[in-house]
Amino acid sequence: MTRTSAEPVILCERIWKLFGDHPDRYFASLTGTPDYEKIRGDGYIAAVRDVSLSIAKGEMLVIMGLSGSGKSTLVRCMCRLIEVTAGQVRVEGFDIGGLSEKALIDLRRSKMGMVFQNFALLPHRTVLQNVAFPLEMRGQDRVERHDRALEMVRLVGLEGREEYFPRELSGGQQQRVGIARSLAIEPDIWFLDEPFSALDPLIRREMQDEFLRLQELLGKTIVFITHDFDEALRLADRIAIMRDGAIEQVDTPDRIVLEPATDYVRKFTEDVEKARVVHATVLARPLEDGEASDAVRDGNPIPGDSTILALARQLVNDHREFIPVADANGAVTGLLPRTEALAVLFGEQP
Repeated sequence: MTRTSAEPVILCERIWKLFGDHPDRYFASLTGTPDYEKIRGDGYIAAVRDVSLSIAKGEMLVIMGLSGSGKSTLVRCMCRLIEVTAGQVRVEGFDIGGLSEKALIDLRRSKMGMVFQNFALLPHRTVLQNVAFPLEMRGQDRVERHDRALEMVRLVGLEGREEYFPRELSGGQQQRVGIARSLAIEPDIWFLDEPFSALDPLIRREMQDEFLRLQELLGKTIVFITHDFDEALRLADRIAIMRDGAIEQVDTPDRIVLEPATDYVRKFTEDVEKARVVHATVLARPLEDGEASDAVRDGNPIPGDSTILALARQLVNDHREFIPVADANGAVTGLLPRTEALAVLFGEQP
């Protein structure tokens, strides 16, 4: 195996996935970068088109798009559940397309956790046995896998239900078992394909809260698929929006809503209340020489990680033209133009 730099954790370089008769041969015959309709007209489906993407350690990347946009296929390419037609996927520096079957299985077992919309729990095994199952497949000692599974059951809030069977659990509880099972192998990389979409809104919200709590504790590198833009905004460090197999835009939630790159992305964001997504630090301009001390003298700074909505009362009552913005350590890092912030707050173009 040839290993390159360990950064980023996942690197996709010009990934293509075509479905049809002899797709490799067809792709080799193409010139330039054919569009989706051209490929479809030739009798093929371009599930993933020329995608280049990098994911950093500890990042939560949310991939979203409508049904058929290619998001699930892309993630399956990332973990080589399906083979790419062209391009390369590197995981922690390894070209996974060049791994043997055994090496690929070892990589998944040691590095990757997967949770899908279908919980796929074993109906005749208890919660604890379901969570311990991947450790059993790994050949781990019975006592060790019992202890690890018990730890994961407690982590996802199912203590006391260890001996329940799946049929005795609610949908949200079953999803927690799926999450616990995927975490049991201590994966560095976590793939989740619309894990909450089958849940009712209240349970879905609770599971999002639980998921954010787990990420705060564990700091995994996560690729999370959803078609729900509100869910993406709530969970993501960055969002990649897909259409017809290609990525239209990948950026932070703030930038996605403030600066949509295409008309398609703009349609996703047009009904979003920008003030609840955009953070003060994003609108702030950098400090120029000598401004830091002046900004401190002008009064208390506002926290840069607060949303414009959370700062609404202060923005309305604070009449400074530029309001100092501070980082988590209290250091002033920029100046927020009050008029721009108010424009976002009242739904105007900043």
